[in-house]
Amino acid sequence: MLAPPASIRALAFHRRLPLLRPNHPTLLPHSPGPPPPPPPRPCPAPTRSLMAFSAETAGEEAEEEALPGAAGAGGGGEVSSEEWQRWGTSSPLPTVVASVVHQLLEMESSAGEKMRFGGVGSKLKGDFKDVEDKKHRAVYETLADSDQKLQYYSARQIGCRLLGSRGYLCQKCWLPMEDCMCSKLAPCNLWRGIRFWLYMHPKDFLRQNNTGKLLWQVFGIQAASLCLFGIQEHEDIMWDAFQRSGKEKVSFLYPNKSATPKSVNDLKFDDFTMNAGLQDGGVQHEPLNLVLLDGTWSNSAALYRRLKERWTAIWGEEDIPCISLSMLSASVMHKLRPQPAWDRTCTAAAAAGLLSELHMRPELSAFKLEEQAEAVECSLDVLLDALTVRRVRLGRSITRKQRHRRDCI
Repeated sequence: MLAPPASIRALAFHRRLPLLRPNHPTLLPHSPGPPPPPPPRPCPAPTRSLMAFSAETAGEEAEEEALPGAAGAGGGGEVSSEEWQRWGTSSPLPTVVASVVHQLLEMESSAGEKMRFGGVGSKLKGDFKDVEDKKHRAVYETLADSDQKLQYYSARQIGCRLLGSRGYLCQKCWLPMEDCMCSKLAPCNLWRGIRFWLYMHPKDFLRQNNTGKLLWQVFGIQAASLCLFGIQEHEDIMWDAFQRSGKEKVSFLYPNKSATPKSVNDLKFDDFTMNAGLQDGGVQHEPLNLVLLDGTWSNSAALYRRLKERWTAIWGEEDIPCISLSMLSASVMHKLRPQPAWDRTCTAAAAAGLLSELHMRPELSAFKLEEQAEAVECSLDVLLDALTVRRVRLGRSITRKQRHRRDCI
């Protein structure tokens, strides 16, 4: 179903188809936006057809990520826990991230030169970049094992993005302040029987065209929680929740990785979840944890391997419970940000597809999951509009080269 020609959405098809250790010696421990516009318009449900499923974002979308050529560090000194949490998480500021930020600020003070950031992922620019690059490589070479190296790599990516985005990106929607879309998003309550986890690659953190962020913007950070790949403290929070729930209440939305392929119909809900909510005589019952791998398709294999290693270490099983969707969304974002194959889609569209398939199970039809799926789809429309308007204003193309050989329409 195409949107009216006057709408920006007409530009895209609009239809849905069927530790570094915290005490490691090498690491030391905005203004309000414009007045809100009128309430968001209702979003009609798209049509469906069948498609094989794969669940992950794909494509290196540099243009959506580019900062101004000489974006500054934004000032403000160290990153506080409050500042950290405004970016979309309820966790404390990870020690390893705080340490990297502290090192960068100390180097800035010693060099007497202000840090400058720009380009994809808030990369350091200018002479300071060369000094910092030598320093971080020296630190990296002192680390004993691959896990420590991964944690340092992830923390450095995140630290640079935090400093480079200060005063430039909205802390809720991760778009430039002048393009903030927060007032156009309609919040929605997620059914308490499920909880989403966004297992995000650090290169997708604060990425403007990332769609995983939409889930906690719509459902809240307790219903859709961020977990950053390679940040031990973040990962421990997620795995502690899994252990409280039990392995029967954990599933990963990732295609064709289980020894026995599983679908949404294989997800099991206990009687407390179905009939009595999650409270019974004062006893708290845990929801079903649904994990979405949030990063480019080229990075998803690393995300999956780390999840599998942790699963095996905790429960002694090589096979982790992955599910695929039988009906897949061709996201409205696909026109602006093509996928590498026609059977792949963005994170938010995968979540919407999952909610829609759950809704079709007769025993779950009373929980309004279809409305929750539509809320996610509407948020994708809002993001597409904001990114498209920005690209038009900056004189950039509003279409991208297709990354696959088959027509996805």
